[in-house]
Amino acid sequence: MHNLISFSGIFVIMAVAWMLSADRKVVNWRVILWGTLLQLVFALFIFVVPAGSQVFLMVNEVVVRVLDSATAGIRFLFGRLALPPGTKNEAGEESLGFILAFQALPTIIFFASLMAALYYMGVMPKIIRLFSIVFTKLMRISGAEALSVSSNIFVGVEANMTVLPYLKTMSRSEICTILAAGMSTTASSVLALYVFLLQGRFPTIAGHLVSASIISAIAAIVISKIIMPETGQPITLGVEIEPHYKKESSLMEAVINGANEGVKMLVGVVALLLAFLGIVALCDLMLGAVGIKLNDLFGLHADWSIKGILGYLFYPFALIIGVPPVDALEVSKLIGERAVLTEVKAYQDLAALMSAGTLKHPRSAVLAAYALCGFAHVASLAIFVGGTAALVPTRTKDISAVGLRALAAATLACLMTAAVAGTFFVEGSILLGR
Repeated sequence: MHNLISFSGIFVIMAVAWMLSADRKVVNWRVILWGTLLQLVFALFIFVVPAGSQVFLMVNEVVVRVLDSATAGIRFLFGRLALPPGTKNEAGEESLGFILAFQALPTIIFFASLMAALYYMGVMPKIIRLFSIVFTKLMRISGAEALSVSSNIFVGVEANMTVLPYLKTMSRSEICTILAAGMSTTASSVLALYVFLLQGRFPTIAGHLVSASIISAIAAIVISKIIMPETGQPITLGVEIEPHYKKESSLMEAVINGANEGVKMLVGVVALLLAFLGIVALCDLMLGAVGIKLNDLFGLHADWSIKGILGYLFYPFALIIGVPPVDALEVSKLIGERAVLTEVKAYQDLAALMSAGTLKHPRSAVLAAYALCGFAHVASLAIFVGGTAALVPTRTKDISAVGLRALAAATLACLMTAAVAGTFFVEGSILLGR
């Protein structure tokens, strides 16, 4: 029954996107049909086909092994502070517990360097171009947006650098698509952070996050083309284009530049967490004072925090994607929390819920992991709109105009990804790693 609910949820989410459409009379059925089919086939391969499950487990193992390597530098720099909970170092010193700043966040720098090295060696451009060809040929979207979406599977806002020569001539629909793809997927550099947060309770989380980012990229195309349909004729429609990027003079330079970019990203994540956690805490304080009076006046037991209010808003969506009703409110609160406090805090709270045994069904944790896998939050909107506008200042007005629609598309795309995963996931699956 839960699988059927998830399957029907795919189409309910598309219906919601259509209600938010800038032009409901224009519907690109080719994008919808091929996009939905690609998501379902990929999820079927991963969750049902034995060979697909083995590929999934292999990817998970590779990511975990690489993540273990990433912690070598962290342990050298921070010593005992870098030890995960429940572990000891060679000197017999025990961990001081989980410390986000010293154990998880520094992995961003390592993975940024690794991706830069893979770009220099030509590995990433080939993989990105392969995804781009599939999207262009099957869904017949423009080569420029297909390339940007493909890049977003692996990197963040810098993905738009790969289509820099085409940004000036992109339609609003294309701009909406690349922004939505950026906010509905996750960069490999921060994916490691999520793995670190959840791996203890969810051994195969790395594989799930990789598959979630791929499915979300396709979902972003589908939802964004419904919300902001193409009414013109893109210059690169159906045309394959080469990635545009500046190649460093040596592998060492690529690693150094990647590390420097990772430091910038790390500082950005820390700044966002410091600012938004503080602002939200202040808002919760004011809302709580009003909420206590309302609860007493009307005999309510409502949660008047921002997380609680958004949880009520996303509660129907949690049910739609197939989360069991007993866990739906908790999962909806996580989705609402991601909208304002970033996915880092939401994943941290998901790990806490799993550790406390609050979630009653394994299915709930899996769907939550898929639904949260993306930068679909207010802070990210500012980053992607501002970053893209900085690349092409002449299009600032158009980029700003589609920003909120792109955020809505990204949020719905992440929910659609969870619904696709829920369509095929069954309890007892080897993909839980238990």
